[in-house]
Amino acid sequence: MKAVIETGGKQYYVEEGTVLYTEKLDAATDSKVTFDHVLMIGGAAGNPYVEGAKVEAKVLKHGKGKKVKVYKYKQKKKYRRTQGHRQPYTKLEITKLVA
Repeated sequence: MKAVIETGGKQYYVEEGTVLYTEKLDAATDSKVTFDHVLMIGGAAGNPYVEGAKVEAKVLKHGKGKKVKVYKYKQKKKYRRTQGHRQPYTKLEITKLVA
């Protein structure tokens, strides 16, 4: 069975055993997380969410993504700014889909 869940303002297409990287969640490593915002499960689509459907996941780790360089520049004005950013993430493994 497959499902579409919503977390962190993004949608993910998952099934049991899927490992995915989401926006950082407030959950400890090796703990369980339940997603109630299920947009589709099996073949049933919600309006906007499927009632009574849940997706359970296990938190594998927390970390930061690769560095992104932000460079601002204005020609002929001697204006240059460099800034780096690393987006925090949570690595999850989908363990159970409940319809």
